[in-house]
Amino acid sequence: MRKLMYVLSVLVVLGLTLTACGPKATPTEAPTSAPTATAVPPTAKPAEKVKIRWFVGLGAGSDEPTFAPQQAVVDEFNASQDKIELILEIVDNAVAYDILATQIAAGNDPDIVGPVGIRGRDSFKGAWLDLQPLIEKNNYDLSDFDPALVEFYHVKEEGQLGIPFAIFPSFVIYNKDLFDEAGLPYPPSKYGEPYVDENGVMHEWNMDTLRGLAMKLTVDANGNDATSPDFDPEKIVQFGWMNQWTDPRGIGTFFGSGSLVDETGNAQIPANWVAAWKWTYDGWWKDYFIPNGPYGGADFLQGPGGPFSSGNLAMIHIHTWYVAAWALGDIPFSWNLAATPSYKGVVTSKMHADTFGILKGSKHPEEAFEVLTYLLSVETSAKLLPIYGGMPARLSMQGGYLTTYGESTFPGMDINWDVVTASVAYADNPNHESWMPSFQETTDRYNEFWNFLANTPGADVDAEIVKLKADLQKIFDAAK
Repeated sequence: MRKLMYVLSVLVVLGLTLTACGPKATPTEAPTSAPTATAVPPTAKPAEKVKIRWFVGLGAGSDEPTFAPQQAVVDEFNASQDKIELILEIVDNAVAYDILATQIAAGNDPDIVGPVGIRGRDSFKGAWLDLQPLIEKNNYDLSDFDPALVEFYHVKEEGQLGIPFAIFPSFVIYNKDLFDEAGLPYPPSKYGEPYVDENGVMHEWNMDTLRGLAMKLTVDANGNDATSPDFDPEKIVQFGWMNQWTDPRGIGTFFGSGSLVDETGNAQIPANWVAAWKWTYDGWWKDYFIPNGPYGGADFLQGPGGPFSSGNLAMIHIHTWYVAAWALGDIPFSWNLAATPSYKGVVTSKMHADTFGILKGSKHPEEAFEVLTYLLSVETSAKLLPIYGGMPARLSMQGGYLTTYGESTFPGMDINWDVVTASVAYADNPNHESWMPSFQETTDRYNEFWNFLANTPGADVDAEIVKLKADLQKIFDAAK
């Protein structure tokens, strides 16, 4: 409008100038009445909404059944306010890491990424925003989370990289029928309780007690357990223990938190991990209470949920995601949950956990944090958690969630859900899935080391550990 008025003014001036300089105009009859001018106010443009991109694909949420429920959450958020437009970007997990890396390299960072676990997060080390300043600025209430779990997301020299959302604590699952058959009391249902054996003697629930109990529950074809001089390790038909479905870092963490990377970026093997690996190796080849490599493929250990669901494995250590219908829904024996044993007086129950992170490259961190807190709210969490299959990190939601989940998934069973909630306080930090230089190459090397030990009786474990450390150092040096 201003430009139009300016142009008209110029034309008027030019017209007057030309009139003054040109021939005298012939007068015309003046109008009887002046035309009425109507002022047209300029149309006010609505304020443009800030666009916040939510990237899904590094963890749960990239399967087709989750699409519509996630979009419903986006639609509800967009309808709840008029300042932010939340945009959902779902990428197949198989290509999500490459696509996100490409976007970050091009400066086209999405704002929010999640749900994402520790492994997914640390695949992009250094790319995440420290949320602590935003938490403080917005007075965000963290009182509904276990302090240990909040600390779980705090990474040294990087800051608070997440706020708890979905968690998968770990604990012991045991086969009640095998314990009853052996006449052995069940493992402790609470942290801090001792194990009371069949003779009424109390023992600290630690790795030594676990070993002794597991040997009694390891049985050969003649009915001899692994404590008997007549036990035949070539004819085992039932095992006492297994850290099921984890890797050397997870097994090491059973004896305490640690990392293969020291503070200067060099390779290290934590002493407690060495102890855990030797304990496991002896369990494979000396005490025979853990299935070694050859036994791992035995028919009698095959079940819908792996070795434990076969009914021929007395105890395992595993995460909440295993307590599900696909693994334990149709098995023909009774089971329950127990506390993780301690090592040197310290309990460590390794944690799998998902959250949402904000990338440093976000151009709108304030608005991204507003969306983040919306996703983490009680109301929205109640909609998203069933989609992703996680246990709520919020303390206020856990009791109801576990009860409802148990009644719907395992009707009629009295499951010790309290130990799941209690395990949260013993989460590992640093996490066993945390960053390593040349992540995949490092993973391949330590898995090679582990497979060799699992299939090689009489190995020099100390020498193999020394070799592993040297090889890791070469990989780390090449990545610098």
